[in-house]
Parts: sequence; C-alpha cells; structure tokens
Amino acid sequence: MAPRTTTQHPPAPHAADSHDLIRVHGARENNLKDVSIELPKRRLTVFTGVSGSGKSSLVFSTIAAESQRLINETYSAFVQGFMPSQARPDVDVLDGLTTAIIVDQQRMGSDPRSTVGTATDANAMLRILFSRLGDPHIGPPGAFAFNVPSVTASGAITVERGNKKAVKATFSRTGGMCQRCEGRGKVSDIDLSQLYDDSKSISEGAFTIPGWKSDSWWTVRIYAESGFLDPNKPIATFTEKEMQDFLYKEPTKVKVEGSTLTFEGLIPKIQKSFLSKDRESMQPHIREFVDRAVTFATCPECEGTRLTEAARSSKIAKISIADACAMEIRDLAEWVRALDEPSVAPLLEALQQTLDSFVEIGLGYLSLDRPSGTLSGGEAQRVKMIRHLGSSLTDVTYVFDEPTIGLHPHDIQRMNDLLLRLRDKGNTVLVVEHKPEAIAIADHIVDLGPGAGTAGGTVCFEGTLDGLRASGTVTGRHLDDRAALKDEVRKPTGALEIRGATSHNLQDVDVDIPLGVLTVITGVAGSGKSSLVHGSIPAGENVISVDQSPIKGSRRSNPATYTGLLEPIRKAFAKANGVKPALFSANSEGACPTCNGAGVIFTDLGVMAGVSSPCEDCEGKRFQPSVLDYHLGGRDISEVLAMSVTEAEEFFGSGEAAIPAAHKILTRLADVGLGYLSLGQPLTTLSGGERQRLKLATHMADKGGVYVLDEPTTGLHLADVEQLLGLLDRLVDSGKSVIVIEHHQAVMAHADWIIDLGPGAGHDGGRIVFEGTPADLVAARSTLTGEHLAEYVGE
Repeated sequence: MAPRTTTQHPPAPHAADSHDLIRVHGARENNLKDVSIELPKRRLTVFTGVSGSGKSSLVFSTIAAESQRLINETYSAFVQGFMPSQARPDVDVLDGLTTAIIVDQQRMGSDPRSTVGTATDANAMLRILFSRLGDPHIGPPGAFAFNVPSVTASGAITVERGNKKAVKATFSRTGGMCQRCEGRGKVSDIDLSQLYDDSKSISEGAFTIPGWKSDSWWTVRIYAESGFLDPNKPIATFTEKEMQDFLYKEPTKVKVEGSTLTFEGLIPKIQKSFLSKDRESMQPHIREFVDRAVTFATCPECEGTRLTEAARSSKIAKISIADACAMEIRDLAEWVRALDEPSVAPLLEALQQTLDSFVEIGLGYLSLDRPSGTLSGGEAQRVKMIRHLGSSLTDVTYVFDEPTIGLHPHDIQRMNDLLLRLRDKGNTVLVVEHKPEAIAIADHIVDLGPGAGTAGGTVCFEGTLDGLRASGTVTGRHLDDRAALKDEVRKPTGALEIRGATSHNLQDVDVDIPLGVLTVITGVAGSGKSSLVHGSIPAGENVISVDQSPIKGSRRSNPATYTGLLEPIRKAFAKANGVKPALFSANSEGACPTCNGAGVIFTDLGVMAGVSSPCEDCEGKRFQPSVLDYHLGGRDISEVLAMSVTEAEEFFGSGEAAIPAAHKILTRLADVGLGYLSLGQPLTTLSGGERQRLKLATHMADKGGVYVLDEPTTGLHLADVEQLLGLLDRLVDSGKSVIVIEHHQAVMAHADWIIDLGPGAGHDGGRIVFEGTPADLVAARSTLTGEHLAEYVGE
C-alpha cells in the first residue's frame, strides 16, 4: 500500500503581524505640505534635510505629539485635568502608532538643588546603601539627602481614646541638608557698601539700589517713617539696635501717612525682591547691580558638599556619601563593584547597572554632584537616555533629536551602537540627524526639503543610504562633502594668554590662544574645552560669547522683536503716517482687542485638549483693522511681519521703504543662514540651531574683538556648514578673532590653528595634547582628533 503524503502549506500570516507600518497621511503641521509617508516599525529611520525643512514638525509635532495625546486620553478625566492639554496635530490619518518616548535636547532645569544624581535615581540608591551599611549609623535614607532638612517638634496632642486627654509628644526627623546653605553648596554674601552710602542719612538719599529714589514711599519712606530708625542720622552712626532693625528686622506692620505698610529689614527685602528671581530674566541694569552686590562662595560649613556633618561622618570602606558623589562616575562604578555585601545585593546590582550605563553612554567623566543645569544639551539628552537603556519595554517608538550633538567623532560610533541596541530589542527608533556617520546606520531614510521654511515641507526621498547618494537631493549631493585643508593659514596678530588654568578638570594648563585668526578648540566630550574657554578666558567688554543656552521668549517674541529690528520699522511706519510708533506693536496700542495681539484665540475645553484658532476679527494678523490702513512702501505692518528675511532685506534695502538700520540687521540674519525665517515667526517654534544663529546675528553688531562660539554647527545641515565657514571667514577678515569649540571635522579642517584637549575625558583629560595647524595635526596623527581628521580629509 503506497504511503500517504500530505502537502505542508505555510501557515497563513497572523492578522496581528500585518500592522508593521506607521502610516501618516496629509500632515500639515507648521510648514508640512500634505505629507503622506509610511515608516517601518522595529527599524531605525533617520530624518534628514536642511534646517527648517520640516523634520521636527513631522517627527515631534505630528507623530510623537499624537502618540502622547492618545496615551493621555486613556487616563481618567480627573488625572487629565493635571496634565498639559495637547491639541490634535493637523493631519488627516495617523495609523499604527505605538507609545512614543521622546529623548530631546531640552536643557535640564537649573534648580540649584538638582544634580546628575537626583535626576537619575542614582542618589536615591546611594542614600539607601549608606543608611544600611554606613558606619556610624545615623538614620534612614533621608538623613543622607541634601534636600531634606532636619525637623524637631514638640507639644501637646489630644488622643481620643476612652477618656480624652492631652498628652505631650515630640517628633523629630533627621535630614541631610546643610543648615547654613540649605542644601545648595553655596552661600551668598551681600556687599552692604553696594546697597547704601553710610556717610549719608536715609532722608539724604543714602540708598544706591536701582529704583529706590529718596521720595519713593513704598520703600524709602517706610524706612524713614517707620519709627525704628532716625532718618536724619548718617547710617554709619546708627546704634547696634538700629542697625539690627535696619538690616534684619522681621516683617512688621507700621503706619505711614495713615496707611498700614510692612516694614522689613534691608537684607531679607533685597533677597526677596532680587535674589529670588532668575538672573537671566532681569533687566540689564538690575542684573549688573546683583552681580556687583552679591558674591557667591562655597559654603564654609559643608565645604560645598550640601550635607550635614553627620551625613559626611558615616562611611562605607572609608568613603562617605559626599566623597562618592564627588567621584567621577566610572571610579564610583569600580568602588561599588568592589563592595561585597549579600544583605544589599539587589540594590548594589541596580546601582551598578545605572553607573555602568553612564560609562557606556560616554558620560563616565561626570560626577553625581554635578548641577544638572550645567550640562550641555547633548549631555542632558544622554543622561535622559540612561533610564531607557535598561528598560524592559519593547515595541516602543523612541524619538531622538540629533543624539550626536556635542559628541567627538570618536564617540559617535558608541552612540550608534546604543541606537541599534534599542532597535534590536524590538523598538521603532526615529532619529532627526545631520551627521553622515549617524545617517549611515539607518534602515530607512526620509529626506525632507527641498529648502527651508515655505520652500520645504515635502518628502524629497525615501529609501536606503545608497539610494540617497544617487537621488540628487540637497542631502544626497552633500553627503560626501569634505572640507579640504587650507593651503595657507592666516598669521596671528597677537595672543590671549591663559596661565595655570585649573577650572573643573583642567590640570594647570598654560596656553596662548592666537588672536586675529580662526582658532578651533577640540577634544572628546568632557576633555575640558568649555572649562578652558568659558572658565579661563576673562569675560571683558572685548569678548562676546555665543553659547547654546536657550533664548528666553514667549510665543509673542519673534526674530523681529528679539533682534531689535522692529524698532526702526515701527518708527519708519509712524513717521510715514504721522502717528505714534506704539500703534505698530502687537503687544501695545496696535493690538487687536479680541485676541490681545496674539493672532489666535485659545479655548480651554476643561479635561479635553485646548484648541487654538485664528482670531476671526484680525484673521491672525494681530493688529486692529485701523492700524492696517497705514502703509509703508505699499505694505502694511502685518504684511511686513509675514515676509521672509530675504524678502524683507530687499524691501528695506532701497526705494521708498529704505531703512538702513533695519537693512543692516536683516543682512546679518541672512549671513548666518536664516534667510528663510519669517520676521513674525514665534521664537518658540525655532530649533536649537536656529536660536544659536539668531543670537550670533544679534551679537555681530557688538563692538567686541573676540568672538567665542560653542558648537555653531549644532542643527546645521551639511549644505549649511559651508555657509557657516564663509561667515566665520568674513568675521576674521573684518579684524575679529574667532574662537570656536567644535567637533565637526569641516570646521577643524578650515581652522588656522587647532588646540586639542585630552587625551581622554574627566581626570583623563584637562591637558593640551596638540597645538598647531590642521595640516600638522593630520600629519602627526598623534591624537584621537588627528586620526579622525586625517580619515575625514582622506590623508
């Protein structure tokens, strides 16, 4: 009997496996023009394109924003009331989304009590470790926390049990906060000679504080008529009690001219009115006064550790928690690895993993007590990555915004490995990136463009790296661009001498930075570049520093208001029409009364996402209709604000609307590569790189002779780097000295002089490992930078 054969059919694909794409149809956020695209899940997709082409609008404002909005909607209405409400992005269809985790470059909060340790749970684990193993034992984990003050209380409490009776009770909690500096590590001393002239009396105008005029009743009159002080007696002759009341008296109600006002000592009053505010948000003359009057010094009691003496006395293997937090994280990881305590084995393992993640991600040179506000954008982004590396979550969409920012070419490979590891765990990884080394690892590439602003917003290419090279798009054409070494470098006109620099990890560095040329300071992340430049170059009137700190500004601020461009334009409109300049400000008299000059109406829908809609009265133009009847050169003020920088430069350059002051500012904006921005675009919509270049444009008019730039290629497309090099050349040729902290090989190759720090990061760095021309660095190949630069220029 013949054997029976059965044909094996492959099993039909499971319905659940068919959802392997994120589909976007008709995306119109910001400058996107009806973009439709399909992205593969569980793959690494890189988004490229010139600055302002719409990458962030597609990735962050559309895909990630909708994912987060949908997750928020799964919570109860009560919980949603405490969450930021998000409007639905302007898109027709978004399908196949997974949970999005955004790892962006937002700087960490600059709260003085926030450190790398508190931001990553490493401190919490260390505190538990010391509370279990520390000798002598001083208390629970809170006793080692510099954010927890010690508390004692006593009094009568009524216990309602059987017969009601009051019993005496005491309560105490041991905290680790240093009492003198309140856990900040620094104390502020106020220089009294900057507050008043003690040879004068109060009635003679002794106060030298900005805004404190001798007749201002709300300040000076309170001191003069409080009854605590003699207003006609020179302050130097005050008795001890008068001086105590004058400087330190607790808030007390007093009668002044029939009104009840609060009298308070001068020191607490100054602390409340000036020192509690963010220094950056102060007006320039107030900031100058605060810098003069207040000196910050390391706390003498805790020696800057922020901790009580008891917390510092408890030790494990001769190391206190203050010593552990001050160590470089890679050294701390070794110390933890050497501890053998079975009673806390799971805790040691978790702490070990967290510390190893720091080292693996290239941040082993940081210490846990480093204030989180001092981290660069790239460092902050990598610190945020740490909590995701050991995560057990899969099938998540991770969204990264230029993760290679602030990384030396040597470190980029390590970052690439981490991104691939996240993908290989079964996650979708979306990366906005400009660096060719990072684009090279993509499974799928989406190129947006072709231009920036209104000239962008379309998908120019989708596919592989080889396909991009052959595509003819701006990115494809510039992918293999290589800046050549100069045949001839400029000769310096002088030198900026730095002697014995010891800031942070610098090891007694002596260096002469040449003036009158383009100098590039380079080295691996954490080698001491910023410490050398920002910590050692004296910030005088001659030095203009353009760093990466974010621009303070609301959605009412725009490039025209920030650069001072609107001032001459308003005056020209007022002069041409015979009216007040204030009419041409959307934040002043000319504002549309319905939307108060915002151009949009925000409707709060309670637990649902708030909605913003263009104002019906002004149609989003922000001005009263009567203001739009006034014209200059045939355009009204709203039409001028809608112009791009390039268009406005032409408009104000000649003819009836010629305004030389405005034309100068517009030329500078075009010079830094921001010709595509519209004058009225809110600052909140600008990318990090655009903000830095906007700052550079405003500083280009300053009188300084030395420009210090901190990674100006941040957020710049390969095609724009060429324009930046031209700008740096023009600055040097006009007689300025330009010092640039940079990792981009194109800027290194273009330099006249290179100073390379290293050889490693943290305590392995802080030394000058090379000084000379780029050609000498390539020829020597003696440092990591030299090797990568030689490879880049093809030597």
